[in-house]
Amino acid sequence: MDVIQFPPSEGGRGAVALKDIPEGHTVFEIPRSLVLSTRTSTLPQRFGGNAWKKAMLHQGWSGLILCMMWEAAQGSHSKWSAYFDSLPTSFDTPMFWNDEDLTELKGTSVVDKLGKDQAEKDFTEKILPAVQSRPDLFNSQDIPTKYTLETYHLMGTRISSRSFTLEKAEEEVEHHDADDPAENEAANTSMGSAMDVDGPPSLDHEQGDEHPDHQEEEEGNNEEEEEDSTEVVMIPLADILNARYRTENVKLFYEPNCLKMVSTKPIKAGEQIWNTYGDLPNAELLRGFGHVDYLPLAGTDNKFGNPGDVVEVRADLFVQCALEVHPEHVKEAESELIERIDWWLEEGGDDVFVLEIDPDSSELEIPPPMLSFTRLILFQAEWERAKSKSKPPKPTMDMQTLSVLVAVLERRLQAYDTSLEADESILNTRLDALSLNKRHALIVRVGEKRILQAYRDKVGHLLDEARMKEAGASSGKSSGKGKRQREADDSEKDGGRRIKRQVR
Repeated sequence: MDVIQFPPSEGGRGAVALKDIPEGHTVFEIPRSLVLSTRTSTLPQRFGGNAWKKAMLHQGWSGLILCMMWEAAQGSHSKWSAYFDSLPTSFDTPMFWNDEDLTELKGTSVVDKLGKDQAEKDFTEKILPAVQSRPDLFNSQDIPTKYTLETYHLMGTRISSRSFTLEKAEEEVEHHDADDPAENEAANTSMGSAMDVDGPPSLDHEQGDEHPDHQEEEEGNNEEEEEDSTEVVMIPLADILNARYRTENVKLFYEPNCLKMVSTKPIKAGEQIWNTYGDLPNAELLRGFGHVDYLPLAGTDNKFGNPGDVVEVRADLFVQCALEVHPEHVKEAESELIERIDWWLEEGGDDVFVLEIDPDSSELEIPPPMLSFTRLILFQAEWERAKSKSKPPKPTMDMQTLSVLVAVLERRLQAYDTSLEADESILNTRLDALSLNKRHALIVRVGEKRILQAYRDKVGHLLDEARMKEAGASSGKSSGKGKRQREADDSEKDGGRRIKRQVR
């Protein structure tokens, strides 16, 4: 394996196979002692367990970020010195974009999820006080240069783009359970990371032999224990591999004393070695990693994008559109809307609905929860029935519900400053002339708009059919004639036309 610089479309710096690699081959191993985490860095121990918790450094990524800042400040005295030298010092994630480039993402979910304000709050309320409280650990001369907000953002982005969620070694879990159960529980409240790590394949096979009901019960009873047994870590060398939609050919597996990167399919000499980030949509890839997937889309006329793209639609948009489109249904129950929404959330309903197109069949399905929520907001009878049965309304596609969905999709499309047609024109003619940030933003926007437009077309078609059906039913009723009489009338008309043709 060799590390080389690929073009941005291939992921940038990555690893390539120097010779043919068969499936199931261990590409490399990493000792657990080289994994960088809040358990392997000596800073938390020196800081003191109780003081660490009091400073709230056991929550989220703040503790790991501070460990990385401290280890980097040690220079050659840190065993991860060479690792820090290999890490990127700049990123293309929107966290570092200027305001002009960020406007290109208007309408997407990227900006709202950046978390920049919360990160800066954590830096001000957690990191700085902790650093300033321990001059024996943090050299006061280093604070203005090595413990800055910029460094905090840099380390945080390194975690979001390159970290792994790892099972702790059994002896670590047992040791912390025995010594300080509360500390062990608190140390595992991380927010997630870029890549998950699988256990040994043999363990997966053994677990598969368990009875499903027993396994589900075990998972329910041990949910907290499973959460406590993982941690977010940085793994040297493993994080150098790029990822692309459905391209992975290796995966990281954990063992008690080491981590192994194992090939999941044959890799030919000269091919890039790909890890997986979970086939994320471009909005998440851009936000967390600073790149997008731009691949041929199956079932389209030479279009490119990310087959894993999705669009998020907030539930409050359905409430707004229901009030506007059908005030006759909602106005009487407007005072109860908050109660209905609270009930929906308490019953486990989502406050954001996800739209996607099946990457294999190119089919799209209107999410049943989206229909149920719309009907819950629209109809008093559905609300009463839901309360009495503790079940959401059935996902029925009647004319009133569909008309609200059309309004929601049109409003969601209007959240972008540009139209799909205008964006696709730029995509097809001037993509290479754009700056990297604007290029990425354009690809994200187009992917989302295509999904929204596809749903708008489908729901609009269903609404037209529902209206035609209702119009036909109303026409039949207004004639005052039964089915047999209408058939007789039709027969007479047909006969009349035949007679006229014969006369001519």
